[in-house]
Amino acid sequence: MAMGLRPLHARYPYFESARDAVSKTDVSLAAAARDEAVAGRALSRVESALAENTVGEPERRTRTELLSYPIARVLVSLVDQPVLIHRYARAEADAACERFVADLDRRELKSAPDSKLALDDLLREFDLDGAVRKGNEGNTATATRSGGSDPSTGGDSSDGGYEMAVSSYLRLAADRRGEEWRLVNRRLENGWVALSREDLLALCGEAVRERVAGGLPLSVPEEIGAALDDAAETVRERLAETNLIRDVDTVVPELFPPCMQYLLDQVQEGEHLEHHSRFAITAFLSNIGMETDDIVDLYMVNPGFGEEITRYQTDHIRGEISPTEYSTPACATMQSYGDCVNMDDRCERISHPMAYYEQALDDADEEELTDWRARESEAEANAED
Repeated sequence: MAMGLRPLHARYPYFESARDAVSKTDVSLAAAARDEAVAGRALSRVESALAENTVGEPERRTRTELLSYPIARVLVSLVDQPVLIHRYARAEADAACERFVADLDRRELKSAPDSKLALDDLLREFDLDGAVRKGNEGNTATATRSGGSDPSTGGDSSDGGYEMAVSSYLRLAADRRGEEWRLVNRRLENGWVALSREDLLALCGEAVRERVAGGLPLSVPEEIGAALDDAAETVRERLAETNLIRDVDTVVPELFPPCMQYLLDQVQEGEHLEHHSRFAITAFLSNIGMETDDIVDLYMVNPGFGEEITRYQTDHIRGEISPTEYSTPACATMQSYGDCVNMDDRCERISHPMAYYEQALDDADEEELTDWRARESEAEANAED
């Protein structure tokens, strides 16, 4: 085992202590990318996330397992697809939840000495120590107004379970599925939300997801990217096979990210857009499945509209007359150009407008989507008449 590296670091490579341990080693990221064992395990992490929503079987060697995490993040960044970022971060979070339960329920792993995990340390890791407290007896942590889970499953319900500050709860529970996570179905008193132990660990998993996805995609130096070319191409192939990158065939402006809603409103109000803003909304509309004719029609109300140049620019962005189909700018790019406006809660959890839209579509009721499609078809029929 490399000096300073502990099994706990390999199990939780996104912990600050693991990052510090890596920084104190004499291994550079470029060297790790060239290490076949590390790169192979990194590829396994990403492939397993796509195929099984897991991060695969851990490598026995602590150094290899630990270094595979930053290299996996590099691989995800090289492929640079929002759905891959979301899927990978979710897999790391789910694996973390399983490990939290296992490691907190026993003093030390027999197969991995020096792997003890304490709940207080876990909460401090994600700055939740001040946002979580033991619940009051008689005010059981997951008692709900309706639809909540049985507090007896929480592991600590005998002494009241736990409570989390409502601001932290809203942030961490926002991406959780199920009626039991809605605030209306939780006991909320004086700014504190009731939780079982199981719920608390699930929300710690959400903190892992936030950290894993944070900053992705990374800016990858050429030397490191070149060393991982083959692995990145393998991930692209696996991603294509899973059919996760789909053409979004539902254009629902009500679900657009706030930045794109704003830019679309500007277009429809005939306001002049700067080049970067025009590129952003055009790329977004193209990426969600709108055809060139429909996009060009949107610009007709703009001052100085020229159909020929607008069509040329749109086809260029779409890759029809250029070698590249351009992607919607990431949130960081939108921010740098001043196009990031009216941020909402979902914006805090994503790093790309396409990821925002796909999540919004996933969260929408099928009945709502059917209504939107029906209205769209009706509008098209009326236009033809």
